[in-house]
Amino acid sequence: MPPASSALITNDIVLLGLIAATLGAIFWAASGPTPFLKRVFKVVPALLLCYFIPAIYNTTGLIDGHATKLYNPVARDVLLPAALILLTLSIDLPGIIKLGPKLLLVFCAGTLGVVIGAPVAFLAMGVIHPETVSGDTWAGMSALAGSWIGGGANMVAMREVWDVDATTFGQFAVVDVAVASLWMAVLLYLAGRSEDIDRRRGVDTRALDEMKARIAAFEAANARIPSLTDLMVIVAIAFGGVGLAHALAVPLAGWFAGNVSWASQFSLDSAFVWVVVISTSLGLALSFTRARRIESAGASKLGSVMLYFLIACIGMQMDLLALLDRPWLFLLGAIWMGTHILVLWVVARLAKVPLFYFAIGSQGNIGAAASAPVVAAAFHPSLAPVGVLLGTVGYATGTYLAYLVGLMLKTLAGA
Repeated sequence: MPPASSALITNDIVLLGLIAATLGAIFWAASGPTPFLKRVFKVVPALLLCYFIPAIYNTTGLIDGHATKLYNPVARDVLLPAALILLTLSIDLPGIIKLGPKLLLVFCAGTLGVVIGAPVAFLAMGVIHPETVSGDTWAGMSALAGSWIGGGANMVAMREVWDVDATTFGQFAVVDVAVASLWMAVLLYLAGRSEDIDRRRGVDTRALDEMKARIAAFEAANARIPSLTDLMVIVAIAFGGVGLAHALAVPLAGWFAGNVSWASQFSLDSAFVWVVVISTSLGLALSFTRARRIESAGASKLGSVMLYFLIACIGMQMDLLALLDRPWLFLLGAIWMGTHILVLWVVARLAKVPLFYFAIGSQGNIGAAASAPVVAAAFHPSLAPVGVLLGTVGYATGTYLAYLVGLMLKTLAGA
């Protein structure tokens, strides 16, 4: 039997209530009921608090984020795919295509920044603090590359490929959360100032503006007070789709694992990857049908609720003090992230793209399908599906590219 948790709250139902109450309090405060709170939330994004307050609960021992089942299987395996379905259901694919090839260019630059950043950070830390890159650090970095290019499934795949020590893997998981969360906070901060930044840079935002206007017009023309039937249909589509995704994902992953030798390189033997792919594909397919009309009853808003709950559940697994064991790993992660940002910034500046392209080009890699739509929605709610699409692209390439990163780092380490 696993050891009993020492956390004050160990009942998942009580924890569910705590997380729900926390999210409700955050969004109530963010609505600006007092002048003081209005000033606070101009500086501190509500979405950031949805992550860090549960992290504080975990760090102080109020809860044990790793002992609860709220994240897995509830949030990760149920709410995430349900949110993907509801967010992609309202997608304006022709409008996204009109955004042009520059969006894909910037996204690929973000991926390249992660790949290049790994050896840069490894070599830099070899000079600054050689002990940091000794032992199996290279293997842990390969796992982190899987997360920053794809997602959690790719990170776990790299752990299995390189047989990463459990302690090393856990430390890099903390680096992943800490560094990625800090960068996400910066992007959320910039999102609120994107119009001023784009105006000062003189970039062309007409394609983005046209898409936002088209979505707003669609919502205005079709908006209605949702009926009980509307809500039941939304729930049916979301959770019916989740059930279908899981029903297909397990045999698909099993078939690829047993019949395709290279399946693990692309995470095609992971049921979770197939759940994400099928859910996103289902929502995208429904966006071409009359089912898209259910968006006027608030489908994407319900999807956003699920997404925020997922973010809170991710946050409650974070231990803010765990980096004290190997604090130099944080600097390694910062150098790596800095390289990613630099490469992305250079390409975005040369291409003269709006700030949104830069942000989603980064978060589509670093945050994947879980948080890319959150950052996209911070620019405008209608842009969330763009984040979903780019966030899921990394799942197809994350394991393969992370494997290449592992080979490079293994060579540098002389392992």
